[in-house]
Order: sequence, then C-alpha cells, then structure tokens
Amino acid sequence: MLKIQAEAHVPTELGNFRIVAFSDRDDDWMPHMAIIANNTDFSKAVNVRFHSECITGEVFHSLKCECGPQLDAALSYIDKNGGVVVYLRQEGRNIGIINKLKAYALQEKGFDTVEANLKLGLPADGRKFDVAIEILNILDIKEVNLMTNNPEKLKYVEESNIKLNSRIPLQIKANENSSSYLKTKKEFFGHLLNDKDL
Repeated sequence: MLKIQAEAHVPTELGNFRIVAFSDRDDDWMPHMAIIANNTDFSKAVNVRFHSECITGEVFHSLKCECGPQLDAALSYIDKNGGVVVYLRQEGRNIGIINKLKAYALQEKGFDTVEANLKLGLPADGRKFDVAIEILNILDIKEVNLMTNNPEKLKYVEESNIKLNSRIPLQIKANENSSSYLKTKKEFFGHLLNDKDL
C-alpha cells in the first residue's frame, strides 16, 4: 500500500512545486511522485497529468518521442493554472531502459515502436495507471481535468471513484524523428492526436 515517504518544496525553471514521493517501502529509491503546483485548489476539479518516466526524452532530450516536451508543457500549465503531475516510474511503457534501447535498435531496422516491443516478447504497452488513481486518493483529489491524449488514461479515471470533469489535450508537434512514432500512437493505440501535428 502506497504512503507518502517524503515531500519538499522545489523551485524549478518551470515553476515552484511541492514534490511528494510515494512508495510502499521507505527504502525504495525509485518512488512514484506527485509534483504539485503551489496555487492548486483541491476543492475544485484539479488539473492532472499522469506522466510515465522517459529518461531518453526528459534527460537526454531525445527527438524520437515527445515525452520531454510534454512533461515541460504539463509543468508550465500547472504552474499557471494549478494542478498535479503524477510522475510514474514506468520507463519505456514499463519495459525499462535496457529493453527500450533494444526496441530503439529494432526501430533502426524498420520496425515501428509496437512491432519492436512485440518482437522482443514484450507488451505493446505494459503501463498501468491504477497507482496514479491511488496517489490521487491519497491526495484527496475528488475531480480532475486530465491532461492527456491517451484514451486508456481517461478510462482509468472513468472507472475509478474520481470524477473526470474534462480532458485537456497535450499534443506536441511532431519532428522528422518522432512523426512515425506519433502516427503509431494514433493508429494503434487510438491516441487523440491531430493529423496536422503528425
């Protein structure tokens, strides 16, 4: 069962936030986190983003995906409008960085992102968002405006005890390296993306 292990105020280039670490063990060195904007009003529908870790996109600024820019956009949005980014340790759609790099190598041979995962014997998307719902419950959030293009995330909220008030699109315009990846997200996973930005 998750519990709050630590929390602190952290000023960043994108805003001032309170970061809260959640884990079922106090010695867990890779906890899930909630990044909470200082001006968040928990008595109203809270702007929320479920964001899965992407070291290649967020730390190394990979152009193969839009994860880094999406995280930055979400943090900037909640800094201005209040809200919470629930940061989930689910690297590479929950296959881990080693398998993610193996999948990248297969993509260099012509496989798309889904085909590469499946060729490695891995799920197309192994992520789960029930832990994000648990974190929202610990934070006593009753209603959300979910920042997402992913219908699976919407479904998790709709099937939970938390009310889905609205969806906030969070689309980043594709570049030449991410265009096929985003098209696969739309065509295979049904992500709610605009064709003009692919």
